[in-house]
Amino acid sequence: MVFIEDSLLAQSLILGILFLTFISFLAGYIDSIAGGAGLVLIPAFIVSGIPPHVALGQEKLVSTVGTLAAIKNFAKSDSIIWRIIPLGAVTALVGAYIGAKLIIRLPLEILTYLIICLLPIGLIMTLLKSRLARMDNQHQNISISKLLLMTVCFFVGFYDGFFGPGTGSLFIIALFLINKLPLLQATATSKIFNFTSNIGAFISFFIAGKMWIMIGIPMIFASFLGNHLGSKYAIKTQGQAVKKVLIITVMFMITTLIFQIR
Repeated sequence: MVFIEDSLLAQSLILGILFLTFISFLAGYIDSIAGGAGLVLIPAFIVSGIPPHVALGQEKLVSTVGTLAAIKNFAKSDSIIWRIIPLGAVTALVGAYIGAKLIIRLPLEILTYLIICLLPIGLIMTLLKSRLARMDNQHQNISISKLLLMTVCFFVGFYDGFFGPGTGSLFIIALFLINKLPLLQATATSKIFNFTSNIGAFISFFIAGKMWIMIGIPMIFASFLGNHLGSKYAIKTQGQAVKKVLIITVMFMITTLIFQIR
């Protein structure tokens, strides 16, 4: 493992891991309520000293568990449209794998600036998701074009592999607006597609060696705990307050990244 020079992890491995474990918990908690774990994790990894290519892979390692936890909750209900899962899941996985292979090949300097530019876009998609409830008309008869479903899942999956943050929200928005799924079904079904796209990107980053599993283990547990507690207390927690924390955290991370590369 080679950390960024003069970074927290380079100066103190233990303090760096403790900091990122806390950030993983915070990201998991926020993600379970408002979404956007990657918006917090990726810049935090880079700021702490993890190279950008590895930071993207590390985010997949940590956040995939949180997605799995969300699937468990939705699987207990009848909200997931299982008949479209096989086709959508495969195309999302393939798209994510290709997206991850492409971004791994980008030069380090370009990738750093690209991450700074894409983070606000991911934040906007995450916040936009909450506005969809006003447009929900609860379609009773769901008829989905297979070609349209494959197109949506491939390109959203590609985005997940290429960058990632905001993918869950992008899946929901696309399934709701393009594929015309009711909002609840779009949200539940998107969890499966998001998980498979995570797997596609995970495989690509793992094969390329852009993932540090040993230091990621405490972060995985912290993310899972954060997701669990966030889901448990979601009703008691004001969603708007959590979104404000997400916005402030992401803006702070982006500002820190900008100063770091100057």
